[in-house]
Amino acid sequence: MTLVLGIESSCDETAAALVTGDRRILAQVIASQEEEHAPYGGVVPEIAARAHAERLAPIVEKVLREADVTLADCDAIAATAGPGLIGGVMVGLVTAKALAMASDTPLLAINHLEGHALSPRLADEHLQYPYALLLVSGGHCQILRVEGVGKYQRLATTIDDALGEAFDKSAKVLGLGYPGGPAVEKLALEGDAQAVPLPRPLKGSKEPHFSFAGLKSAVLRAHETGNYSDADIAASFQAAALDCILDRMRKALGEMEEVSALVVAGGVAANKTIRGGLEGLAAEFDLAFTAPPLPLCTDNAAMIAWAGIERLEAGFDADPLDFRARPRWPLDPDAEPARGAGVKA
Repeated sequence: MTLVLGIESSCDETAAALVTGDRRILAQVIASQEEEHAPYGGVVPEIAARAHAERLAPIVEKVLREADVTLADCDAIAATAGPGLIGGVMVGLVTAKALAMASDTPLLAINHLEGHALSPRLADEHLQYPYALLLVSGGHCQILRVEGVGKYQRLATTIDDALGEAFDKSAKVLGLGYPGGPAVEKLALEGDAQAVPLPRPLKGSKEPHFSFAGLKSAVLRAHETGNYSDADIAASFQAAALDCILDRMRKALGEMEEVSALVVAGGVAANKTIRGGLEGLAAEFDLAFTAPPLPLCTDNAAMIAWAGIERLEAGFDADPLDFRARPRWPLDPDAEPARGAGVKA
């Protein structure tokens, strides 16, 4: 049975996990940095990197101890090698390289986005390629056709902000603190989703790309008027975001070759309102709907280990110990840049 140690450190979660080829998570530890970043209303890269460096070695030791295995028992060590905050990525990758060298174990340099893209298959053994994926998180908002391990066709991306970032910035405007996504979702339950007239950027446009900068700015303007309750703003923001997602996803599915399912992954996939809307859209297209369980939505090491297992079983070679960390690493490098997207293309 394949056994892989996974390491994740691309943003503000320090994590390690041991996962088997039959989809068992033998042990996983995730150390959040919410307390460190809360005073700033967002992630501070230097603070994040320092916290990863302090916490990662004890976390790896803990998962090995909890699973009662050694590095020698592992078939590979998989670590996020990008994209992400480069300081944190380097901490995780260098740690994995040291462990791989010391134990003579193969190194697998994993694309963080591939970890998210394949995470639904860790939870659902019946999910088959190809499938339509909405990858939506704090740093990314993309629609992809997942054809297999290492085979991704990107149909859409955000031309400015990712939806998770818009959630966090809206939460900051409303004084809800960090992380913002869960706080906005909770407050929205108390509000009227029709109370605040907010825009739906790019809704109805020809290409299925996303834009959330204008929506985020509209939240700020609505709050500054003093005419609306925070709960109504939160509910209206969430409703507008869902309208944009469904419109863009509907457009992409209409252009996509046949797929087995509609899948959502990434941190924003934990939002119940967005999950519910996408489940309805899947039924509209007569597709199965799959989303990872909540612990696998946010950044975690189990998905990195699982991506490593998928790559091993697909026949991919181990990566060299001089593999370089990457702040940017597209899943589909051949995708045409979205108009107006700049570096976020």
